[in-house]
Amino acid sequence: MDIQEYFARISYQGSHNKLDLATMSDIFQHHIQAVPFENLSIHCGESIELDLEATYNKIVRKKRGGWCMENNYLLSWVLKTLGYDVTLLGAKVYVSELDAYADEIDHLLLQVELDGKSYIVDGGFGMAYQLWQPMELISGTDQPQTPGVFRFQEESGTWYLEKVKRKQCVLNQSTSASHDVENEVCRRVYLFTLQPRDIEEFRGCNAHLQTAPDSLFVTKSICSLQTADGIRALVGWKLTEMKYNYRDNMDLVEIRIIADEEMEKTLKEKFNITLDKKFVPVNTSRLSLF
Repeated sequence: MDIQEYFARISYQGSHNKLDLATMSDIFQHHIQAVPFENLSIHCGESIELDLEATYNKIVRKKRGGWCMENNYLLSWVLKTLGYDVTLLGAKVYVSELDAYADEIDHLLLQVELDGKSYIVDGGFGMAYQLWQPMELISGTDQPQTPGVFRFQEESGTWYLEKVKRKQCVLNQSTSASHDVENEVCRRVYLFTLQPRDIEEFRGCNAHLQTAPDSLFVTKSICSLQTADGIRALVGWKLTEMKYNYRDNMDLVEIRIIADEEMEKTLKEKFNITLDKKFVPVNTSRLSLF
């Protein structure tokens, strides 16, 4: 494992001598625009290992992406290697279908202590709820980013992340989401506490999410990548390309359906992903990821 090889993978050519917020933010931005959030292994008959070297090999050498426990585990190694003070945290993701948070921890994120402040670094949420910058851990303060306004709310030691959504201009309405989702103004994302976690605590979750019949990651094949001005995402056969804030607090959304014979080319051209095994797209859950 070599930090320069990782920097080449994310096309980062900046300085990394200073342990400051600007450097951390720059590396983070490069990561989310180079490394997709994806669960394609599950739909190629591969298992997702919770092992740092396996994750490094997959993301850096094979130029694949990963889900939270891969992206953020790798980012923790990167930041620790550079000298940042990093702690693993566990979160429970909000499930809009159920209007409830998960019963058990199902998301890995990072806390970084820097210059007397705490930041949440999360490069593994993907889709339209992916942070574009580290967020300062303060309650009740809007933190505007390119994807929208994020904020934390703290209650009795539990922290809640939410995102204020923009309106959407969908170019082809026939394939768009339900009106309930479009009318949603603020989306809860997840809750977490500041209890430090060990990677071993995520082994059960890592196994469950890729095998449970009702797991979102089993019922949907997902590949999303942040772009210079938005996001592109392939969920099942549906390719969504979103341009953030293209006018008047509105995101521009374009959706098209990808034929099976286009799948390999689409993954390569849109996400720079080449799979070793046969990929079988899936989208049987009604849960909206936007």
